[in-house]
Amino acid sequence: MRTSLRRLLRLLPPPAALARPLRLLPQPLLSRGSQMLVDAVLAEPLASGSLDHLAGRRLGVEVTDLDLCWVIAFDARRVSVLEPGATAESTVRGTATDLLLLASRLEDADTLFFQRRLQLTGDVELGLTVRNLLDQLPWEAMPLGLRIGLNRGACLARAARDAHEDADQDATA
Repeated sequence: MRTSLRRLLRLLPPPAALARPLRLLPQPLLSRGSQMLVDAVLAEPLASGSLDHLAGRRLGVEVTDLDLCWVIAFDARRVSVLEPGATAESTVRGTATDLLLLASRLEDADTLFFQRRLQLTGDVELGLTVRNLLDQLPWEAMPLGLRIGLNRGACLARAARDAHEDADQDATA
């Protein structure tokens, strides 16, 4: 990567710097945005009944560097993002960059897990079941704007993280 581009990418704040401003957003706004995203991503499998066997189950998603956590509840033909404080049977944890790379399919869950950049706690079978279902979702079934946003956002986040890591290595050398 060109040196000037790396310098520019180092100017981007790491995701952790966004944690405090995100906490200032009203919780209903965060919940509604999360619900809209979940509805868009899971519209097809919900309509087809592919998620019906998960009815009554709860999966947590924790973005460690942003200090954000959601619990997603599966019901018959509906998925809900629950209010903060709800308990999850299984939780997936990772940084904003790693979860974005996973969502954009630029990295797979196994790679992130074995590199210890993704953690799965609680009911591991539930977490793996949801992961397998998401892996089977046709990428083309997601709205085009969402696919483009995920891909570009993940590429930018990975490049910025790599530039920051390079700068840290240069500083310690």
